[in-house]
Amino acid sequence: MGNLIRFMQMYSTGKLVLVLFLLTMTVYSTMLFYSIPAVTEFSQEFPIFDLSPSGYSFNYANELLHALGEEGRNLYLTTQLPLDFIYPGLFSITYTLMLFWLFGKTCNRNSKIYYFSFVPFLAGIFDYAENIFIIKMLNSFPELQVTTVKIASFFTLLKSSFTMFFFILLVVGFLLLLKQILPGLRR
Repeated sequence: MGNLIRFMQMYSTGKLVLVLFLLTMTVYSTMLFYSIPAVTEFSQEFPIFDLSPSGYSFNYANELLHALGEEGRNLYLTTQLPLDFIYPGLFSITYTLMLFWLFGKTCNRNSKIYYFSFVPFLAGIFDYAENIFIIKMLNSFPELQVTTVKIASFFTLLKSSFTMFFFILLVVGFLLLLKQILPGLRR
């Protein structure tokens, strides 16, 4: 693990983080302003699986898939999910490197805090697992399996939890950076 941390410390430059951040936000914005709204037009009042951070029940999944209809389910498969197979990888790499960069500006190179930098990577893995089970639900409907929904919902919950934990770490990282910068500004 030490070698991996040193490798990440070496490649977590401000320029690389900025370029990856811009690329990640481009994909995220495309989903936020194009593919998600396109799918939700069909889902009526039901938020799609990706936007259900606390998970969902079998009944909810069944109602959502029914409300989407064939056209909405197809749009989910062909528009939203392809982008959502690009985004988790970008999210993982970008925000893992961002945390390494932030902690590198504020912490000792041997600090155990660097282990927390892998939280976005785990969120990305859970996002991929969520997507695989969403595909399984979309393709199997109307023969939806309770187990499939439970597993998909579990991965949605894990993705959401680790994403929230990442944002807490990001705030902590920026606060540490601010604490370090402020004394220099007072001089």
